[in-house]
Amino acid sequence: MLHSIACIAVPQMAPFEFGVICEVFGIDRSEQGGPTFDFHVVAAEPGPIPTKLGFDVVVHEGLEAAYTADLVAVPASLIDTPPDERVLEVIRHAVARGAWVLSVCSGAFTLGHAGVLAGRRATTHWMYTDRMAEMFPDTEVDPDVLFVQDGKVVTGAGTAAGIDAALHIVRAELGASAANIVARRMVVPPQRDGGQSQFIQTPVAECRSDSFAEVTAWMLEHLDEELTVDRLARKALMSPRTFARKFRAETGTTPNAWLNRQRLLRAQQLLEETDLTLEEIARETGFGAAAVMRHHFVKVLQTTPTQYRRVFGPRQAG
Repeated sequence: MLHSIACIAVPQMAPFEFGVICEVFGIDRSEQGGPTFDFHVVAAEPGPIPTKLGFDVVVHEGLEAAYTADLVAVPASLIDTPPDERVLEVIRHAVARGAWVLSVCSGAFTLGHAGVLAGRRATTHWMYTDRMAEMFPDTEVDPDVLFVQDGKVVTGAGTAAGIDAALHIVRAELGASAANIVARRMVVPPQRDGGQSQFIQTPVAECRSDSFAEVTAWMLEHLDEELTVDRLARKALMSPRTFARKFRAETGTTPNAWLNRQRLLRAQQLLEETDLTLEEIARETGFGAAAVMRHHFVKVLQTTPTQYRRVFGPRQAG
């Protein structure tokens, strides 16, 4: 049963991510029929803990409570600088004894430094997933999801995804009703659709040669048309085989994959900025039909066009 929680405050931690852990687990919600936890904020060195925004959080407890806590939680903090060895030892001890361990955003790097992500699947903010995979090659880093649970180790993606990860633990231990009460009090959905792929800003892939820059620019202007490799090769004055090979060398992907990604980006823009119907957007972006566009949204962004518009569309402004 989830009862005692230890949130480890570390130097240069992010205040919002620290606040997420405090908000989900540190508030008495018994009046609404919700859970109440034995919540502790702990630190390797009690006293003022500097945050990344320049103000301090004063912590009164050492790490003792973390050695027996049902959940040890770590907020976002520095990526390249390993925290105090005493913090890493607490995390290793928690995993070894079967306690829950939660990281929010770049807090996953703290778990990586502790060695508890070796052989596990994990995530972090999409801006840092490549760096995480580079630093911890024995960890399977998933850049698309809001959070990952591997055993009792839960890693949340960027910022607000920490709420999703924390509520997931509440739901797993105490049931959907408890998670719903916490979410309702926080005025957030108890479970969000999709993953963090829908939030990633993906630029148009750069081309290193003028000839391919001209071709890709032309492709962007004709996304609504049928753009076969044969047609594109003729435009580039190459054979289809040579065009496909050189295109991959220039952009790092195939012509078809590049087109699908740019069509998705254009569809996202139209969903955000216009009131065009899904069928109109599908035709304008070259998907042809709304069902085909929906397939690509779910496959790549892990959400539907309808849900994407609901979250990012023009009616959500203001």
